[in-house]
Amino acid sequence: MVRLGVHISIAGGVDKAVDRAKAKECDLFQIFSCNPRGWRSKPLSEDEAERFIVKFKESGLNLAVDHMPYLPNLASPKEDVFAKSVETLATELMRCQMLGIPYLVTHLGSHLGTGREQGLRRIASALETAFSSAENDVVPLLENTAGTKNSMGGSFQDIAAIIESLGARRLGVCLDTCHLFAAGYELRTAGGLETTLDQFESSIGLQMLKLLHLNDCRGAFGSHLDRHEHVGLGQIGEQGFRNILCHPALKGLPMILETPVDLRRDDSGNLRMARQLASETK
Repeated sequence: MVRLGVHISIAGGVDKAVDRAKAKECDLFQIFSCNPRGWRSKPLSEDEAERFIVKFKESGLNLAVDHMPYLPNLASPKEDVFAKSVETLATELMRCQMLGIPYLVTHLGSHLGTGREQGLRRIASALETAFSSAENDVVPLLENTAGTKNSMGGSFQDIAAIIESLGARRLGVCLDTCHLFAAGYELRTAGGLETTLDQFESSIGLQMLKLLHLNDCRGAFGSHLDRHEHVGLGQIGEQGFRNILCHPALKGLPMILETPVDLRRDDSGNLRMARQLASETK
């Protein structure tokens, strides 16, 4: 059985995310532990964290994952932005520890024109500094990007270079299917998916892959357009998701949907579609 979930709001308290995840019939879920559009986060109280932990343990849910806010840029050449980004990363690692959350999904950011090598150095430095500030077992999951201009993480080689520079210590990978497809990694056919996974294995190693973001893509193959679509209704299509959901190297991984909510489908509708496709043979 595949394990599927969606991104859940923490409005009204972080523990409310557990109730919402259960109501949507998730197996697992992802949250922002604070306001994703601001630099400042209200500190978590011990009581808040305890309510979340107790409720999660009683829920029967499989996993909770945290996601970094939008503003941090770990590759930024701007010293003020970089410093705030590192501080946010360290804070989120500590918030995850308080909540008993094992994974923090982390965007790698943009080098803003200073070049890939400089961007890689900044990201490695950011992670090292954050690890020194938050000495715990929470694992940042480096998320791939769609390969937009100046962005880091659009290729497996980018992610591999970061992991290598830190010796794979306390790191994992989250692959977003929309971003993969937009960056030019084929997913629509069984052969294309196999080639993509072979490239991942040779560059990074499948043992580093801890989470999938299961999103279809509005943009064309290799377009570098980061626009999520309902499962099966975008350019990857239903057969592409059958391939992904039934692949022996992937079907055991936790999968989070970050799909739109509109008149065509809501979160529950996308979960139902993903489960249906997972139950079908290729």
